[in-house]
Amino acid sequence: MSWTRRLSTALAVCVVLLAGSAGCGSRDAQGRDGGSPSPVGELLDERDEEGRPYREVGGEGAPEVGVEVTPDTDGDWDVRLTVRNFRFSPEGTGRRAAAGRGLAHLYVNGRLVAALRTPEYRLSAHFVPRGTHQVTARLYADDGSVWAVDGEPVESTADITVSEQDPSADPSAGANAGPAAAVGGTDRRSRTGGRGSPEDAEGAS
Repeated sequence: MSWTRRLSTALAVCVVLLAGSAGCGSRDAQGRDGGSPSPVGELLDERDEEGRPYREVGGEGAPEVGVEVTPDTDGDWDVRLTVRNFRFSPEGTGRRAAAGRGLAHLYVNGRLVAALRTPEYRLSAHFVPRGTHQVTARLYADDGSVWAVDGEPVESTADITVSEQDPSADPSAGANAGPAAAVGGTDRRSRTGGRGSPEDAEGAS
């Protein structure tokens, strides 16, 4: 009888220990798999103009962006982005950083003019009066942080120039200059577009 009680007690202790191990193992697995995913990259102290932190990632496979700006026939500007290792997140995406995903912010002379979730945008002539302007596309994660490599934001800049057209100039001359140059139909301005590639951005940094 005494032996039976000791055996029952030993079995009970064994069951408790096994249950405890299983519980710990389950919590560990949840931390690895069921909980919040590991953060992407590393948040730096550096911030953009709006105070958003940089999110540093390795150079290999990092997001890249190029920007091309060309005048259209209505007096505005067509902006086209070329991205690598990056996908635009649709509207309504949760505010959580995911590798190679997010949106682009478009700046003119350092001023934010649009947040883009597609690679194409029409820039109003209102933002680019007479003179030379810098149009910059910068990539952001969905949580608002700035994608960065080697401490520098992932961005690209194109220069565009708007100048008064000589009234005596032949209107057809601008059209012969190719797609990067055109003559505004009613605003009597000559407009020269620009292009910035990921390689250009690396060279500038």
